[in-house]
Amino acid sequence: MVRVTERWPLGMIVPLQDPTPFSPFPPEGWQPALGEVAQAGYRAVELAVTDPAEIDHEQVAEVLREIGLRLCSLTTGQAAGKEGLSLSSADDEVRARAIRRIQDHMRLARPPGAVVIVGLLRGADGDLDLLVDSLRECARFDPGVKLALEPLNRYESRLVNTVAEALGVVERVGAENVGVLFDTFHANIEERDLREAVRAAGERLFHVHLADSNRWVPGHGHLPFPEVMAPLEEVGYRGALVVESLLKPSPRALLDFPKRADRVLAL
Repeated sequence: MVRVTERWPLGMIVPLQDPTPFSPFPPEGWQPALGEVAQAGYRAVELAVTDPAEIDHEQVAEVLREIGLRLCSLTTGQAAGKEGLSLSSADDEVRARAIRRIQDHMRLARPPGAVVIVGLLRGADGDLDLLVDSLRECARFDPGVKLALEPLNRYESRLVNTVAEALGVVERVGAENVGVLFDTFHANIEERDLREAVRAAGERLFHVHLADSNRWVPGHGHLPFPEVMAPLEEVGYRGALVVESLLKPSPRALLDFPKRADRVLAL
């Protein structure tokens, strides 16, 4: 059996400002939470940050260095739910604020080389042309920071549901630092073939989220994870694998996942 955890660092989500259903930790306890994540066997972390301008970048970096966790990615969607920001909104001010917010995330992501995720912040029912324009402006802000557009299932967004649709947006944006996030939960709903979707993303695959078919911790549903891992190897993906699951069957199962990962994800 090939040790998946030796090929790709496993990551977990920790919120810094607002709670997220994908982490058992409250935002006010983010520092000890990072220690628990590292002790559990995770090598990377995805920080859920609503507004990067309101946090101490140096403090976050120092804590990560002390603990030995790699900051692999920043999730931005909380700003959509809390503030109604959208990169595809017809409201010029809303769209401008969303662009500035992504740019603030890019400032935080730059030093560690983290990926900035564009998930819910792209809007649920916005205008595709406006999304392309917004992403183009964000990409120009810092070509050295990767932006990963995440296809979401039809129940969360009607705008970009599949890898093919995301790649169409990426092509229109025309920037080397804009790519795709592959989320196994969303893909299990929207993609005809998980393997072909990963292969289609190819070198534009910037980030990966793991969750089972029911959005539980991997290994507690019926998603065929080896069908995802094999093409990841084929396309040469070397980013992190971040678990973005609900706290089911239990928060303990999420913390214990690194001990089971090689069996669940086995190539």
